[in-house]
Amino acid sequence: MRKIAKIIIIILVILFVIILIDTAQAKILNNQPLIKIRYNRDGGNVDYVDKGILTYTYVFTNKEKVTVFRWEKYTPPKEENKTDDLPEENDIEGESNMNLNINVIIGGKTYKAELEENDTARNFINMLPQEYNMTELNGNEKYIYLDETLPTNSYSPKHIEKGDLMLYGNNCIVVFYKSFDTSYSYTKIGHIENLPDLGDKNINIKFEK
Repeated sequence: MRKIAKIIIIILVILFVIILIDTAQAKILNNQPLIKIRYNRDGGNVDYVDKGILTYTYVFTNKEKVTVFRWEKYTPPKEENKTDDLPEENDIEGESNMNLNINVIIGGKTYKAELEENDTARNFINMLPQEYNMTELNGNEKYIYLDETLPTNSYSPKHIEKGDLMLYGNNCIVVFYKSFDTSYSYTKIGHIENLPDLGDKNINIKFEK
């Protein structure tokens, strides 16, 4: 029994040392973790994210890297807003009489969302219904890059509230499921009422009128 216990202790020590070395080389040297799961981000200025045991490494399209601990609050810098493809005003049907409330369906449960009275929200409503497989990021958000762009009026909210529905850049829909302070800019689409913690997995979210 003592021999087995020693073997178990040795294995645990080896695993601890491997994790420690991997985390140190990723964080201190700004390298990608050796033990990782890679998530590709379609569109935007982040090419992919390597999720290690204790770190996230963001690799940008310009090949620059940023490594942060999993518990750090980090949002990649946004792309420059592009307004060339904004829809004409008369392309937005009935915007003055549009119902700015939608349903958000997650895991079979329906949550009410009240949208902002802006062109971004109106264009988003005109796209519905839509169901997206949204990617987990930072332990506080789910995001999806759209094939089309939306009009923007970005600002820095300073603080994100749980349930905020935001546009990052001009084509990334973000659902925040935790509250935190931020220095980044978004265009607000609306707010989802009574949104629970959505966990650390990618999930399907359906938006409908």
